[in-house]
Amino acid sequence: MKILERISSIAGNTFAVWVILFAVISFLLPGGFTWIAPYVSILLGIIMFGMGLTLTPQDFKDVLKAPKSVFITVLAQYIIMPLIAYGLAVAFQLPPEVAVGVILVGCSPGGTASNVITYLAKGNTALSVSATTVSTLLAPVLTPALTLLLANQWMPVSFKDMFIQIVQVVLIPIILGFVIRLLFSKQVEKSISVLPLVSVIGIVAVAAAVVSVNKDAVATSGLLIFGVVVLHNILGLLLGFVIARIFKLSFSDQKAVSIEVGMQNSGLASTLALTFFSATPIAAVPSVIFSIWHNISGPILATYWSKNDEKK
Repeated sequence: MKILERISSIAGNTFAVWVILFAVISFLLPGGFTWIAPYVSILLGIIMFGMGLTLTPQDFKDVLKAPKSVFITVLAQYIIMPLIAYGLAVAFQLPPEVAVGVILVGCSPGGTASNVITYLAKGNTALSVSATTVSTLLAPVLTPALTLLLANQWMPVSFKDMFIQIVQVVLIPIILGFVIRLLFSKQVEKSISVLPLVSVIGIVAVAAAVVSVNKDAVATSGLLIFGVVVLHNILGLLLGFVIARIFKLSFSDQKAVSIEVGMQNSGLASTLALTFFSATPIAAVPSVIFSIWHNISGPILATYWSKNDEKK
């Protein structure tokens, strides 16, 4: 078990490296990874089940302890990132399928990686966990609603079908994981340290699948999408910080809000893109590039803030 825990820790700390490595391999040898594409929903369900296993009643009590901060963070999450995505799609006159992919990323809830990055940045980790939990639980309604509102001008979006899909691959697995932890807390706590390995394998597999089925599109449009994704992430981090400052939250909270807003659940965006826009799978490419990039920008920002705290 200790060996698995050590492997899991290493995998979690080098997550971006593995995503980049397998993205490159799947680009060079796409035939070895295309078979994963039909199973991305299952992979995301496993990841969300793991998230559910990490939740405790205390996490929900933390929401009640600081409702203002959580409300501001979640509201910023679902306003700032979708609007930036829409603005970038219009400004860069992105092809319809790419525009929809960028908007899907923007309309997704916060990613669990944000909790780790907030901790490393010496931000309010309890706020980050609470905001991730709340935004994820709201995702079945808000993600399809915002996607319909912002992306429907490029491609048809079904609120009902997307709602059902998110309930199946996000909400139900999280609830199951939470209930199992309540019933078998001692057994689950022994395996919690291995969960990062499961998440890394799942996200890396999804990324490899998306790149493998989009090899030609990545070769021709990859640079444009990368530029848009970098802007999306940086603007999200910046505006999240500004909003928290405007509402006069503590510096620790400002860091948490910034990271929570700027880091998305790109795995969910990939799954939705492959499920609902399968005729144009390039719609899933922005989420894969986002997954790679925000796991580079996040640690850089966390290191900067952490070192500044040490100097102070």
